[in-house]
This record gives sequence, C-alpha cells and structure tokens, in this order.
Amino acid sequence: MGLHLRRTPGADGTVAVYVHGLGGSSTNWTDLSALLAPFASGISVDLPGFGFSEPPAEFDFGLNSHAALLARFLEGLGKGPVHLLGNSMGGAIALLVAARRPDLVRTLTLISPAMPDRRVDHRRLSDPRMALAYLPFLGKRVRRALAALGPEERAKQVIKLCFADPDSFPAQRLAELAEEHSARAEFAWAAPAMARSTFGIFRAWFSRGPASLWAAAAEVTAPTLVVWGEKDRVISVRRASRTATLIPRARLLVLPRTGHVAQMERPNTVARAVLGMWERVEADAW
Repeated sequence: MGLHLRRTPGADGTVAVYVHGLGGSSTNWTDLSALLAPFASGISVDLPGFGFSEPPAEFDFGLNSHAALLARFLEGLGKGPVHLLGNSMGGAIALLVAARRPDLVRTLTLISPAMPDRRVDHRRLSDPRMALAYLPFLGKRVRRALAALGPEERAKQVIKLCFADPDSFPAQRLAELAEEHSARAEFAWAAPAMARSTFGIFRAWFSRGPASLWAAAAEVTAPTLVVWGEKDRVISVRRASRTATLIPRARLLVLPRTGHVAQMERPNTVARAVLGMWERVEADAW
C-alpha cells in the first residue's frame, strides 16, 4: 500500500509498531524504538501524506481512514498481534485500531493521544498564523508566508510547541528534522495532507455517541499504557484521566516537565514504562 517504513532490528518474534502524530513522521520514534529493540523489532510508519508516504488517490485523511489503512498494514505483516504505540494523532488512530481489531493488538501505548480537546488557544499552534491559513481571501496570503519559512525555523517552531524544554532537543536531531522539512517541501501532497488530516481530527472531536473517540476508548480490550506530559500544550493533560479511566485495562503515567512528545523528550523514562507493561502482560499481571 506504499507506506514508507523505518525498521529497527531487534528481538525476533516480537514486533512493535510505532505511529506518529500530526505533522510528524517515523523519525519521531528513533530513540524509543532503539531503546526497546532488545525486546522487540520495530516498525515505524509514515502515515499517508506524512514523512515520505505519498497518499493513495482519493484518500480522505479522516481518522477512520487512517485507522482502516493501518489495520490493513498490520494484517499484512502476518506477525500476529503487535505491540502498538501511537502519539497524538497516531495515538487516536492506534486507539481506533485497537477498539475495532483487537486481534491485531497485543498491547497499546498511547502517548498524548489526540482525544477531543476543543480549547481555543493559539498557543497550541507552532505558528499562530496557522489559525488564519485556511480562511477565505486572507488564508492564501498567510499560507504563502508560512511556506516562506526556512526548514530550520519550521523545525524550531515545532520543537518549541511540543517540548516542555526546547533547549533539551539535541542539535543532531534538529538538523535531521530540518532536513526532513526541506525534503517534504518538495512534495505537492504534503501541505494538503496536513490540512485535511487536521480537519479530520476536528471532525472526530465533534463526533458524538458511538462514533466518538471516547466511545472507542471504552471498546479497547488490550492492556494499555497511557502516557501524558504534564506540560503538554497541544492536548491538555486534563484529558489523561478520562482516557485512562475509559479504557478497561489501562494505567496512566503523567510525566512532569514533559510536553506533547514524551517519547522524544523522555525516551528512557517512556521505554522503562513500556517495557514494564510488556513484562507484566507476559506474566499475566497487568
């Protein structure tokens, strides 16, 4: 189905699949997948329209479509149920897969999943002008201004939004992120994919009843670890308790001094927590 993958060789027979968030890519899992490699081989996906995955024709970028495609991918691996980890939008997608295809998911790790959070707060944007980017008339000019930003400046904006302590972001990773932003700027499908996936998240947030993400959470049967950064500016930590409470077999870990991408900002801590869950599940003690 044309998904770009990053593989982390590791323990035979156990597979972990990593799903990034809005505007992210498979590189968001580099450090965590390496730490967990002695216990599971890793597959980090670029979702359609992100990283280096060109979206299929007619793909609508809704969370349900992302989840259906991811489920088909997991099924095609032929590895049995996997350890599934998702961050932000990828967390919401992973939750939907776990709810609808429990046969594909051994354990579920949700890192600041994009649960409904309808706050109006410009601080949730990497650039406040993004709030204007899709308005009639004004939007086109704003989009041109945003497109004129250099790749390193864009990368720094993302880090400032997603990290509680942006200064802790390694210089090497900044260079890699800037290079990725530069490469993606050449893809005609990149900006529309970002916009349409954003709207797809908003549509999901306003869905009610059985179609809501909260309803899906209650349907998850896999052992689940919910991780949230206390300083998350994108999806409020106030969503953490409800998320973990609704999922029948979930436990919650809130990390102080941590933002929206705990797997990047606190990879060692997250790795210990994930491994602890895996070990307890194997011992039937979760």
